[in-house]
Parts: sequence; structure tokens; C-alpha cells
Amino acid sequence: MTGSVTIIASALAVALAAAGEPAAAQSRSYPTKPVRLIVASGAGGGLDFVARLIAVPLGEGLGQTVVVDNRAGASGSIAAEISALSPPDGYTLIFLSASLVVYGIVNRTRYDLYRDFDPVSQVAAAPYILTVYPGLPVKSVKELVAYAKANPGRLNYASTGYASLAHLATELFAHSTGTKLTHIPYKGVGAGLADMLTGQIQMSFLSMGSVFSHVRNQKLRALAVATAARVKAAPDLPTMIEAGVPGYTVTQWHGMMAPRGTPRAVIQRLHAEIVKAADRPEVASRLALDGTEAIASAPAEFGAFLRGERTQWTRVTKVANIREK
Repeated sequence: MTGSVTIIASALAVALAAAGEPAAAQSRSYPTKPVRLIVASGAGGGLDFVARLIAVPLGEGLGQTVVVDNRAGASGSIAAEISALSPPDGYTLIFLSASLVVYGIVNRTRYDLYRDFDPVSQVAAAPYILTVYPGLPVKSVKELVAYAKANPGRLNYASTGYASLAHLATELFAHSTGTKLTHIPYKGVGAGLADMLTGQIQMSFLSMGSVFSHVRNQKLRALAVATAARVKAAPDLPTMIEAGVPGYTVTQWHGMMAPRGTPRAVIQRLHAEIVKAADRPEVASRLALDGTEAIASAPAEFGAFLRGERTQWTRVTKVANIREK
């Protein structure tokens, strides 16, 4: 009997080893063709900017082109659906932001961000910034709140979609200040900014990376940053807390995930190359120009961070009374 068990165990070990060889070989040779990076936003926003900035050095490190594929709509949900159905081989990845986590809390989706994807790395983080159209007669958060209270519902604000981070961030602001604002959702940052530059939209909470170039060009007026401490890129800009909104902090982060089941060796290779890309002086300095910080966290760290985000924004959706339409 013992001899039979030994033979069976040996045969099983050989079979398992043989089954694992294709995945191991794939990981060693990865990548052998261009990698598709699906960006969960349209062109022109902070997420797109970071994705394109990181794609070039990432491709150089991998030895293959990283093709950026923008898929806007539903706060990144469209991009997530496409990515979730892709083969878990490392050739289709998703570049996402906090908006996708928030959207999944409020809305039923055909994917589950925590079930259908494997974390690769948080790549960067950017503070949210409150900006207004320069024609609006306000120069501080206090004046904005006073104006909004005197004109309930007349201030339009842009977001990247219903139940996006920009939506929740602004509704949290309205709840915290006792104001009533009108939500105008867009499919991406670019379209909302275009209307804000013409005055059709009067205010927004968006990532600093998305709007700060317009602030520098005086096409938008910045009132405050939604961080606990002031940012180096704009040291004279007060925090929302300093401006009179206690406890108000919102950070937009950018990260990469792969379809669930992607070989661990492939994920580790991707993370290692992201670390190298983020360490490049030209990448870090360009991110810092808009107040964005390179992160390059490990897959397990990013996974834990994502679970914390879900807990935090679940609380906010209840406070702001944001529900599925």
C-alpha cells in the first residue's frame, strides 16, 4: 500500500510540475508583445496624464510598447468591464483612480473590483483642489460658501460622472457647509474643464494634476487644497481645514491592476518596473510640478489600501446620501 501511495504521489507531483511549466515559462519571457493599458478616464485629465507619463519608462523597462487606451464613462466602470473580461496574462491592464472605487460602492456593476482584479501598484497620489471660474466674485472658501448660501442651487459644479470621487467630494463639501450646489456630470475631466473655462461651470473639486496648469495660467482661481497640510507646489494655498471646513481631506490616487489570475511573477515584474519608472528624476519632478507624489507601493500594500478606501467612501456615501440611480 505504501508503495502505491508513493507512486501516486510521485505521479501527481510530476503532473503538477508539468501543469505549472507554461505559466512559469510565460512569466520568464513576459512580455513578448505590446502591453495594453486601459485608462479609466478620457484624455486630458490627471489620471490620463499620469498614465501617459509612466507608460513610456514602463515600456522601456519591459522592452515592449505600453499602449494607452482611454475608455471614459461611468467613472471608469466601462474600462473596468473591458479589463475584467481580458485574459489574465499581463497584456491588458487597467489604470484606475479612487473614482472607480467610489462608483462601485454606489452602483451595481457587472464586475467586482475586489474579486475580479489583482492589485499591481498604487502609482501616484494627487491632492484635490477647489477651483472656481475667475468671473465668480469670490476669492476664498468663506466667500464661496456665503455666495452659495445667498444663491442656492445656482452654482454648477463639474464631476467625472455620477458617484465619482469629484461628485462625492463636492457633495461632502456641500453637506459640511450647509450649501446647495448643482451637479453637472461629465464623461471625463477634459469636457468638464472646457465648460468651466468658459464659465458654464462655476466650481469644481478635481485633482491638482488635472487643473493646476489652468491655475498657473490664471484661467481658473484656486481657493484651497483638500489635504491635511499645504502642498509644496502651491505653498500659499490654504488647506480646506484652514479655510474653515473642519476635517475635510480628499486625495485622488492613481493605480494599476490586472485581471484576477494574472501570474504572480508577471505582477511582480510590473511592480518592479513601476518602481524604477517612478524613481526616474524626470518622472518624479514632473509629477511634483502639479503637487502629485509618486508612490509605487507593493501589490499587497495596494490591496490593503484599496480595502481601506472602500471603508472610507462607504461612510461618505451615507453622509452625503448618494445612492444608485
